[in-house]
Amino acid sequence: MQQDAPASGDPNGAPAPGAQEAPDPRLVREARRAGATAFVGTTIEWFDFYIYGSASALVLGKIFFAEASPAVGTLAAFATFWVGFLARPIGGLIFGHFGDKYGRKKALVTTLTMMGGATFCVGLLPGYAQIGAAAPVLLVLLRMIQGVAMGGEWGGAVLIATEYAPPGRKLLYGAFAQQGSPVGNLLATLAFLGMAQLPDAAFESWGWRVPFLFSAVLVAVGLFIRLRLAETPEMQAALARKKTIKLPIKEVLTRSPMLVFLGVLAGTAGVAITYVKTTFALS
Repeated sequence: MQQDAPASGDPNGAPAPGAQEAPDPRLVREARRAGATAFVGTTIEWFDFYIYGSASALVLGKIFFAEASPAVGTLAAFATFWVGFLARPIGGLIFGHFGDKYGRKKALVTTLTMMGGATFCVGLLPGYAQIGAAAPVLLVLLRMIQGVAMGGEWGGAVLIATEYAPPGRKLLYGAFAQQGSPVGNLLATLAFLGMAQLPDAAFESWGWRVPFLFSAVLVAVGLFIRLRLAETPEMQAALARKKTIKLPIKEVLTRSPMLVFLGVLAGTAGVAITYVKTTFALS
């Protein structure tokens, strides 16, 4: 009895020229895990970023600029909030260099740890009434750390998702990281909505600190997920071939200064317009 030839047309079962091979299930699973990792990590980082914005509108002026009038105290709190935007491009350059030289995973674990640590410390930071002028100084320092971490997080999350993505789906997987922003915003709003049910005295005393302290739990979950993910295949290949550039930051600043400038402009002035309604209007 004669057997039919394989559908490919090759009697040996080889795929026909131009036929697309089925993706490796293991690689598909890794790609999905990378996308989920990017989404969860950016959600946590944006949650930390947004709760600071809410707190600056509602309470930070009273706690850390107590000797100023209410209006001046609120403006001073907004100034500390703005420090995070100024620090973001610096974080992008630092962790872009770090990630290109030593790996995406190491950079993203570092940014998540920095953001979580700074946010937790804000929740524990004594106010002006306890330690005087040192309180706003430390607040600005912690906000700078938040900004640097966020600047490195977003680009690194997009890279780790796209470098794992199957062919033809890099744009889709890269979008996973961007979805962390609205989800983080929603979680931050819900957190402060819950705390706002407290009496004013309790909210100003300890209630506003709860979302900052709770961030430690979210960061622990994010680190657990990220540490289980291997370095991206593209980066592993580059490290194995020792093809990483000695000074990536110098390379990008000398070859593409205009792109860097436009990126900084979009990441500060452009994106900051969003906070007119989410933060400034809240006050």
